[in-house]
Amino acid sequence: MNILLHICCAPCSIYPIAELKRQGHRIAGLFYNPNIHPYSEYLKRKSEVEKYSLEAGINVVKGDYDIEKYFQFITHNESIGKRCPACWWIRLEAAAKFAKESAFDAFTTTLLGSPYQDHDTIRAIGEDLAKRDGLKFYYQDFRTGFRDALNTARSKGIYCQNYCGCIFSERERIDSKTCTVKGKGNKR
Repeated sequence: MNILLHICCAPCSIYPIAELKRQGHRIAGLFYNPNIHPYSEYLKRKSEVEKYSLEAGINVVKGDYDIEKYFQFITHNESIGKRCPACWWIRLEAAAKFAKESAFDAFTTTLLGSPYQDHDTIRAIGEDLAKRDGLKFYYQDFRTGFRDALNTARSKGIYCQNYCGCIFSERERIDSKTCTVKGKGNKR
C-alpha cells in the first residue's frame, strides 16, 4: 500500500517508518505542524525530520507554517480536552488532503507512536477524514516501539523535545515543575 505518514517529529517517526517499511508499504512523509511554538522550536524539529528522513530513505514534504490558521482553529478551544483534538484535526486534515491530491492509498500519523496521545480520538478523526476524502486511514498502535525509538534517537544525537509542541503544552510542562503561589513561581 502507498501510505502518507504525517510526521510530528523525528524521534516519533523512527518506529513507524521502520514498521511500515518492514510490512512492505511504500511510504512518504508530510511534516505539517503549525502548532509548534516558538518558531525556533518548529525550525529545529523540521531540521531534525529533514536529516532523519534522508537517513531513513523516505521523501518528506514540508508543509507551510500556518501558525495563524492554527490559532484561529483553536480559539475558544484552549482547554486540553478541546485543544488537542482540534490540533490533531487540523494536522490530519492537511495530511488527508495531501494524500488525496498525491494519489496515496492511505494516510497515518506518528502521533500514534506516542503514549501521551489519545489514540481513540486520533483514530476517529483520521477515519472521519479518510471517509470524507475517499481514502483509508491506516491505524496501527506504534506505541510498542516508542521507548526503543527514543533510545535510538538519543544514540544518534537526534533532538528529543520535552513538550508536545504548542505554547500551551510548553506552559503545562513548566507549570508541572513549579507551583505558582500568588503569581510567584516556587520549585516543588
